[in-house]
Formats: sequence, structure tokens, C-alpha cells
Amino acid sequence: MTTDPTKPNMFRDMSSCNTYNYGDALYWDARYVQEAGSFDWYQRYSALRPFVRNYIPTSSRVLMVGCGNALMSEDMVKDGYEDIMNIDISSVAIDMMSKKNEDIPQLKYMKMDVRDMSFFPDDSFDSVIDKGTLDSLMCGTEAPVSATQMLGEVSRLLKPGGIYMLITYGDPKVRMVHLNRPVYCWKTELYIIPRPGFEKPGSCSSSMKSYLEPIPITEDGLLPADFVLEDPDSHFIYVCKKMNHSDLSNLPTYPLSANVL
Repeated sequence: MTTDPTKPNMFRDMSSCNTYNYGDALYWDARYVQEAGSFDWYQRYSALRPFVRNYIPTSSRVLMVGCGNALMSEDMVKDGYEDIMNIDISSVAIDMMSKKNEDIPQLKYMKMDVRDMSFFPDDSFDSVIDKGTLDSLMCGTEAPVSATQMLGEVSRLLKPGGIYMLITYGDPKVRMVHLNRPVYCWKTELYIIPRPGFEKPGSCSSSMKSYLEPIPITEDGLLPADFVLEDPDSHFIYVCKKMNHSDLSNLPTYPLSANVL
């Protein structure tokens, strides 16, 4: 049975996603054996393209974490991207995609756990793209530890000035506390886009252009009190730029509280 990624409870934090252990390779191996074909979580590249092209040059060395059997990397190559390393915890997914795209030299595949990417040296990539992988770990066992391990590795692998682009269901209340730890050296901007197929109310005048404008975050790492989500099940795009330590003195940090663990 295929799970619809547009359903609001799919990848909420721990209280809403304990049915499966989404951080477990065995779960994903079984799923990819059962479900043939390609499947893109959350958003397709066509919707994400304005953000990707704005922040990630086509000449970048890109790391796609938790690639699964999605078309995103293939679509990026069609759009001019030259070097994309795809990793996934599932050997089934990696074998499947390696064979499918063996004639596309811009795409490389490797089985790897995002919590330990020590195969790659520091500063290996210009950008890291994550479409639902952090969310998967947040639904697994020892979620906060797994998230810390993964984000620490992402920061280590990014070159100074590099971009970590996270596409997630997690709003700032449950994501900024993880993303804005000083050790990662990230300056973060937030964008919000509706889920695929969302139909705006007739009185709503927003457009795709409005989605391309960053959303201000309060000093507490939250959305402004008067901010209203057009789609209550929107996707959040966090664009995290790796800074030098000297550039981080004025960036806020957000205390970790029990309700986001």
C-alpha cells in the first residue's frame, strides 16, 4: 500500500509517527521491494526548482541525502546540474537507482547512513538537499540523537558558503531548535509552500511569487504571531548557509524543550 505524502500526519514529530520506524533500513528495503517505480516525497522538482536554482549553482557538487527512488536528481540533471551524489540507507533503493541511471554520468549512488557519512572528507560538497530524510529520523527511535548525528555530518561535509536545503513538514517550533545550534555554523532562511494539489480559497490572492519570499522568524525561532498558513499542511523549506565562525556572533540560538524531542 502506497502512503500519500500529502497527508498531514505522515511525518509529524514523534507523537504522530510511531507506527513505523522510518529510520530503519529494513523498513525501507521492504518498502522498495514492494513498491516499484519512482516516487517523490512532498514536492516534485518543478515546484522546488526556483529555490534550488536560486541557491545552488548548476556547477555545484550536490549531495542528495535519502534519495530513495525519487526523480528529483534526474530532473536536476535535465536542468543542467553536473554532479550529484545520491545516498540512501536502503541497499534496495541504491541498487535499483544505480541500474536505472547507469548511463547518466552526472549521477552517482552509494548506500550510506546519513548519521555516519565518514566516507566523505570534510568540506566535500557545495550543497546538501534533504527532502524528508530528517523527518524520517525524527520518526525513528532515539530521534533527537539521530537528528544531531545527521545534522552534524551535513555541516561537516558542507564547504564554507555551502547550502543545506531541508524540505520538511516540521514548522520552526520543531525544527529551528535543531538547525540553529552554533556548532553547525548555519544562517537560516525559511520559505513555505503549499502541498501539491492544494486549492486556494477563492478570496485568496497569493501567487507563486509570494512563496518565493522568505518568512521572518521571531527571536524565539517561531513564526510571527499573526502569520497564517494558507495551507495548514504546508511544506517548510529551510535554506541553511554555512558561515564562518566569525560571522555567527549575532545569530540567535533556540533552547531545546521537551515538546520538540
